[in-house]
Amino acid sequence: MAVKLSDDEVGQRLKALAGWAREGNAIRKSFSFGKFAEGIRFVDRVAVAADAMDHHPDVDIRYTTITMTLSTHSAGGLTGKDFDLAERIEQAAR
Repeated sequence: MAVKLSDDEVGQRLKALAGWAREGNAIRKSFSFGKFAEGIRFVDRVAVAADAMDHHPDVDIRYTTITMTLSTHSAGGLTGKDFDLAERIEQAAR
């Protein structure tokens, strides 16, 4: 089981992730794309990475804006898994 991070650890990890913000027991970021299909391709890249990590984001699709929310529900908050996946999401967005 993943270990929940302290508030200080969360703050430190967030500093390395531009645009991500903490919202309660989760971190969240919205990504904007020029076309709907570009956003869907991004979601597909994230899905492949998430399956490989066996850790999955909550995904909200609003036309050309995709919002990713991460939390480790089994740990009751944020763990290293969330930040590792956030880094992979950033790679997928490039």
